[in-house]
Amino acid sequence: MPSQPLIQIISKSTIFPAAKSTTPDLKLSVSDLPMLSCHYIQKGNLFTRPPLNFLFNLKTALSHLLTHFPPLAGRLVTFPDGHVYISCNDSGVEFVHADAPHLSINDVTGSTRVPDSVKSFFTFDRTVSYEGHFKPIMGVQVTELNDGVFIGFSVNHAVVDGTSLWNFINAFAELCRGANCVSKRPCFVRDSVLISSARLKVPAGGPKVTFDEHAPLSERIFSFSREAVLKLKERVNVNHRKRVSFYSDGEINVVKLIGKQMNNEKVTALIDDLLRNAVVLKTDPEPEISSFQSLCALLWRAVTRARKFPSSKTTTFRMAVNCRHRLKPELETFYFGNAIQSIPTHATAGDVLSNDLKWCAEQLNKNVLSHDDTMVCRFVRNWESDPRCFPLGNFDGAMLTMGSSPRFPMFDNDFGWGKPVAVRSGRANKFDGKISAFPGREGGGSVDLEVVLSPETMAGIESDPEFMQYVSGSC
Repeated sequence: MPSQPLIQIISKSTIFPAAKSTTPDLKLSVSDLPMLSCHYIQKGNLFTRPPLNFLFNLKTALSHLLTHFPPLAGRLVTFPDGHVYISCNDSGVEFVHADAPHLSINDVTGSTRVPDSVKSFFTFDRTVSYEGHFKPIMGVQVTELNDGVFIGFSVNHAVVDGTSLWNFINAFAELCRGANCVSKRPCFVRDSVLISSARLKVPAGGPKVTFDEHAPLSERIFSFSREAVLKLKERVNVNHRKRVSFYSDGEINVVKLIGKQMNNEKVTALIDDLLRNAVVLKTDPEPEISSFQSLCALLWRAVTRARKFPSSKTTTFRMAVNCRHRLKPELETFYFGNAIQSIPTHATAGDVLSNDLKWCAEQLNKNVLSHDDTMVCRFVRNWESDPRCFPLGNFDGAMLTMGSSPRFPMFDNDFGWGKPVAVRSGRANKFDGKISAFPGREGGGSVDLEVVLSPETMAGIESDPEFMQYVSGSC
């Protein structure tokens, strides 16, 4: 007899906005369009058992919430001129109710390995964002476990980035708790440099993902406590070098005058010697390397070691950065859409491993700090000169791609029966070298890394002393 599936679909329905949308069509930006070849984002929260009427409350709150987030109830549409828009046409979102009576919270969180059952907590599995022309832009799946519930969100990646998604989920929880309105209202203004006249040429049949969806992968959650993260950051920032800056001519004259007033020939001679030889007299500290950049550097080194490259092999560490505050003028904090760019940092395997951890962290830090308004606009111009979908994947076997952020408010989602137990993601956009960063459940700066690697590379970092010494529960 065939075994009973762990998860059974009880019902599917469409949730429509409680009021008709008045939001005009929203043009996809140069940050949105490249995501048309990516899977829908799949993120969700695991909770303890909710009250009996929770499903009704979820559906009611979602209907009201969609009046504040009308793009999520719309569809993509390509105009005759080739530009792609979100039509806020109130077509609704998919709502799935599922049952998994043989699964428990411990089955999901009891191991650092991510069980395959988590993949079935999300609808629109392996759906490419371009399909938002024909399918709902968002799907919500509520899966009841024997002692809890998982609420999974699958959302078109050409419509939202992580900032927009978690603002929506936070607002959803807010309404479910009984709030009368959304406290952090999304901004749909389309008037920045990200809105372009360039057109993306879409191949017949629509774009496809640019990585092997069926490659064998190993997936694990590595947890880093607040103490471990602070220890790592201290290690990277120890003995800050000083950035050179010299006294002006006026300041030099003041220093000379002080020496003369002291009426001490030896002091005066020393000051003259220092100035004559251009010794630095005034210094400013270098920018501090963040704890997250320190953690990324640690992972970069461990994965490079595990992949066993020759020293001449070029490795790449990509980090997604939020451009909202980098643009001048700045975008609204809750600008709705994608406002991210992917920053690559390149270094040979030899440099990554022969230099210390601080060196690796400095390379990442310099790239992030230099990504200002000028650099954002340069990225925009480069895309406009060659409009294309984002090439997501590990094409040369030596890439790491960091997504999501430990700053996202993933545990601020109390739907009325308590905060989440865990954050998990689905199968979407996963390949060898894809990393997602989540805040740790205990807060305070703790971090969880969802790491996806080839089985051989995963085994390598799990036996890497430098890396594992910072992982919670490791010796």
